[in-house]
Amino acid sequence: MKLTVPDMALVVLVGASGSGKSTFARTHFAPTQVLSSDFFRGLVADDENDQSASADAFDALHYVAAKRLAAGRTTVIDATNVQRASRASLVKLAKEHDVLPTAIVLDLPLRVCVDRNAGRPDRDFGEHVVRRQRGELQRSLKSLEHEGFRRVHVLRSEAEVAEAEIVVEPLRNDKRELTGPFDVIGDVHGCAAELEELLAELGYVDGVHPAGRTAVFVGDLVDRGPDTPGVLRRVMGMAETGNALVVCGNHEQKLVRALHGRKVNAAHGLAESLEQLASETEEFRRAAHEFCDGLIAHYVLDGGNLVVAHAGLPERYHGRASGRVRSMALYGDTTGETDEYGLPVRLPWARDYRGSAMVLYGHTPTLEPEWVNNTMCLDTGAVFGGKLTALRYPEREVVSVQAHRVWYEPSKPLDASRPLGGREPAVLELADVTGKRIVQTAHHGRVGVSAEQSAAALEVMSRFAVDPRWLAYLPPTMAPCSTSSRPEYLEHPEEAFAEYRAAGVEAVLCEEKHMGSRAVVLVCRDEEVAHRRFGIHGGGAVYTRTGRPFFPPPQNAALLADVRTAAAELFEELNSGWLLLDAELLPWSAKAGSLIADQYASVGAAAQAVLPSAVSALATAAARGIDVSELLARTTTRSSTVDEYRTAYRRYCWPTSGLDGVRLAPFQLLASEGAAYHDRPHSWHLSMVERLPGPRFQPTRTLEVNLTDAASIARGVSWWEELTADGGEGMVVKPAANLTRGTRGLVQPGVKVRGREYLRIIYGPDYTLPHNLERLRKRGLNRKRTLALREYALGLEALERIARGEPLWRVHECVFAVLALESDPVDPRL
Repeated sequence: MKLTVPDMALVVLVGASGSGKSTFARTHFAPTQVLSSDFFRGLVADDENDQSASADAFDALHYVAAKRLAAGRTTVIDATNVQRASRASLVKLAKEHDVLPTAIVLDLPLRVCVDRNAGRPDRDFGEHVVRRQRGELQRSLKSLEHEGFRRVHVLRSEAEVAEAEIVVEPLRNDKRELTGPFDVIGDVHGCAAELEELLAELGYVDGVHPAGRTAVFVGDLVDRGPDTPGVLRRVMGMAETGNALVVCGNHEQKLVRALHGRKVNAAHGLAESLEQLASETEEFRRAAHEFCDGLIAHYVLDGGNLVVAHAGLPERYHGRASGRVRSMALYGDTTGETDEYGLPVRLPWARDYRGSAMVLYGHTPTLEPEWVNNTMCLDTGAVFGGKLTALRYPEREVVSVQAHRVWYEPSKPLDASRPLGGREPAVLELADVTGKRIVQTAHHGRVGVSAEQSAAALEVMSRFAVDPRWLAYLPPTMAPCSTSSRPEYLEHPEEAFAEYRAAGVEAVLCEEKHMGSRAVVLVCRDEEVAHRRFGIHGGGAVYTRTGRPFFPPPQNAALLADVRTAAAELFEELNSGWLLLDAELLPWSAKAGSLIADQYASVGAAAQAVLPSAVSALATAAARGIDVSELLARTTTRSSTVDEYRTAYRRYCWPTSGLDGVRLAPFQLLASEGAAYHDRPHSWHLSMVERLPGPRFQPTRTLEVNLTDAASIARGVSWWEELTADGGEGMVVKPAANLTRGTRGLVQPGVKVRGREYLRIIYGPDYTLPHNLERLRKRGLNRKRTLALREYALGLEALERIARGEPLWRVHECVFAVLALESDPVDPRL
């Protein structure tokens, strides 16, 4: 006997003591899936047969079951469950977690149960207890389905129990095995001509795509438009041949009720559909009725990476099955209020969505599709004179065709129908960035930000940062290479090359590390672009890696004017009104003047004032025969290292007045309107930024190293030695291909290999002394590297969101998270 059990189910075993429930559970389910009332009595009372502990035992059992069901894990309840009240609490538990309750009843003869109990010394209750339990079971058999069990299997003999086979049946919405590619199409509403035009634009011929793509319809095929039968005919044909999937919309649901003969309000286009269907054959009407009646509420596709539901679906409902899930998928959630147009006010679920699956939906018409937390509404009001829209998946490409006319006057103007609840894209709210946050990234999964980190970031943002609407991106912290084993070095390029080679990277690009400060440059072609995209007046911003401005407004405007003039060709070539650049701003003293004066210069000056005198005094003492040789040698060495220290930081300073002497060394074109460029090799980026003319811009020297060629690696080491021989900072080693996934996931976007003399600034004048170097070799890098990867993923997410045209607050969420992670207590010298 095959007993079907839905995937992600609550299985309730029902039977008198001695009916073999525990043996059945051990035979057919994994030990971790089975929650036994006897076991939980043992947990709470150290005695599995202590009936006085049953209340506490079942409390604990229900708690664990709830945790398992919340995680979507099949759970089996091994208890007698012969009383309706005990089953009712379990059915309620299943409904609370939107899983299907299934009952498996072991209705074995009384004598079998009694004999089995007699063979167990721990069962000291009499036959009357088993007889009572069987009586309760018999009275329950006819009512189990009415109690809410979706499936009921009854085994009435030992032979049936022995022959039973559990078959786990995937839910109808579980199509994870279908990986696409898909073309997800928004609400059609009877616009047959527009549908045919869109299908042609997508490459379908007679409903079939030559490349094997599958169309997925988000529901609301019917009502309002001029040709509901034509739409149904096309979509039903595609679904029958396997070229389309369709989820149910609220309009299909209402049409089915009308065709069933139920009393419904024929408003909102239903009357038009019924009239159009009346002119079709009885055979077609019957087929259309069956088709719409058989539609399910949502699909989970592509291994769980894509969810399609008519009104959208919060993550906790993905792949679940219940009346509540169906209602949410068809109608969405509302506040219970109505707006000025008499329509229900819908809760903006997408604003709070943090799931990893992309959710595509319709239901609430809007002028343009836009990304909101990895979700997109594809209803662009075709029947109201807007557009019929599809999204190509996984390409994320939006394809639309214009409606031929206004077929149905909307109750609410399309520009008032924003799925975000009317929030303007550029409006930033405090609630977006306070408290504990989880940001879902495409390249590194979920990145968490604690409430304490958020508070620290808010302090920086509110007191020191540029207007947050300019903050489209913050670069990640950069991790150093592994500590060198060479006796005189803390960092050396051989370690960087070995790390990338171990991660599966074949070629790296070595970039000269400039004597400057990391700078992000956001430049707009004109004021109109700035206001339209960023909701702010101005030409852009130049800011540090923590979002602080380098210069006061007049100098900022002058610097941006130089960039804007130089980038005229790039604006045109990339067809963009704005550009986002990653760069170094030189000299270092332009940003760090006070740091140099207060921290480095003061140390150098104090040491220079004291140490030469100390050396002289000790030399005089030695000449008089006093044994101070060890102290003299140590002091002489310290005096020499201080001189080297002062020479090191002075290389990074030159006089500037206003912007005179200030230079930019851009090395990456991060994004422009409609595109992010981390999928382009670094050589492409450098070729783009090298086209910025003028004395304001300084080129970046580079060398590509083939990690499979020993001679190429040797050239890379020699180049680094040349860069650092005269005190240069060193170089950054990056995967030549840019964004790279290695054998263990996302690869570091770059590691810095700093020169021996530059590190003297970082670690102090005496860091090269053997005992200091030995101590510094024990520096811990793992935390810094983990932080760098998380910030890198957040930065990529921000770039992709702004390139896709998502609301600015969505971009700001990622940028703010980078700033928040910067409050982590990581050694700043790394």
